[in-house]
Amino acid sequence: MDAFRTSTDVLFILLGAIMILAMHAGFAFLELGTVRKKNQVNALVKILTDFAVSTIAYFFIGYSVAYGVNLLAPVSELNLASGYGMVKFFFLVTFAAAIPAIVSGGIAERAKFHPQTAATFILVGLVYPFFEGMIWNNNFGVQDWMKASFGATFHDFAGSVVVHAVGGWIGLAAVLHLGARRGRYSKEGRIAAHPPSSIPFLALGAWILIVGWFGFNVMSAQKIEGISGLVAMNSLMAMVGGTLVATFTGKNDPGFIHNGPLAGLVAVCAGSDIMHPLGALIVGGAAGGMFVYLFTITQNKWKIDDVLGVWPLHGICGAWGGIAAGIFGSEALGGMGGVSILAQIVGTLMGIVIAFVGGYIVYGVLKKTVGIRLSDEEEFNGADLSIHQISASPERETNW
Repeated sequence: MDAFRTSTDVLFILLGAIMILAMHAGFAFLELGTVRKKNQVNALVKILTDFAVSTIAYFFIGYSVAYGVNLLAPVSELNLASGYGMVKFFFLVTFAAAIPAIVSGGIAERAKFHPQTAATFILVGLVYPFFEGMIWNNNFGVQDWMKASFGATFHDFAGSVVVHAVGGWIGLAAVLHLGARRGRYSKEGRIAAHPPSSIPFLALGAWILIVGWFGFNVMSAQKIEGISGLVAMNSLMAMVGGTLVATFTGKNDPGFIHNGPLAGLVAVCAGSDIMHPLGALIVGGAAGGMFVYLFTITQNKWKIDDVLGVWPLHGICGAWGGIAAGIFGSEALGGMGGVSILAQIVGTLMGIVIAFVGGYIVYGVLKKTVGIRLSDEEEFNGADLSIHQISASPERETNW
């Protein structure tokens, strides 16, 4: 029975890893559909390359930083319990690789290729696992301090803060260093529209992410005995809430409608195992509204050219999810309890500070040393031709 249980756990977490791996196709197609046609190839190439670089960085550095596991040990040591530890690495590296995938959407259409892969290596090797280990492995005694100070540890079941908020705030730092796309904002205050190249591809990316997200959340239990139908139900309700509110507040805009469910799912990750489904519906709905409002404000008023809106979607909705777990996870609102709103606020703020400062330093150093932005001519021609020497269509249409 022990052998069967262990093998079942291996299969369970392996299926979760595969579902989240598939989500990276969602990231790719969401970006491909949002950017202009002359940058579609680059969107696809970045996501795949960043995943490969993330795996190397996490294997040699990041996993050890977060969990103290040496993956260079002999296979006889690593293959204990039917290789569960190695499959767990596969599962967790798909989370880690989400960081550059999130950032990629914000810096689209004007970022150099190889400096971005260098940033990916540093972020996944050092910045992300530093905070990941603090929260999910109690490194430096942070969770013990939280419990002693606030009566509960910081609760982030599936990464609203650890993954999404961290990725979103790193993305904001990168976007601020890069500046706006050429011609996006004029000196006279005019805003040039850069419409999506393909709503069908954008929608496809959103749907792939939505489906994979149930592996992201449910399989965060990591063992079959921890599987929870509540997590699946709450993920569903938050996704629906985000969709409906984004549809209404976004005035039927398809870009908002297809990002609304993602906003809801980002927000529910942290408390999906402790909230009541009605609480998850409210949390997801609030996230959908936040995304629409803040995407509009950042693009049109603050003139921050975050192409896919990764800061509102992941940075803000992820932070909201971390705090919301302390509100809607409480017994007073029908939740399971065992959470502290103060711990949730402090843990969320810690994630924001580490992510933004770490991202700002990484991209700042790369900007000063090797440069992170394409030249005006390269950007005009498009990243596809400038970096990859091929376009998405045989007509080599730049669609400027």
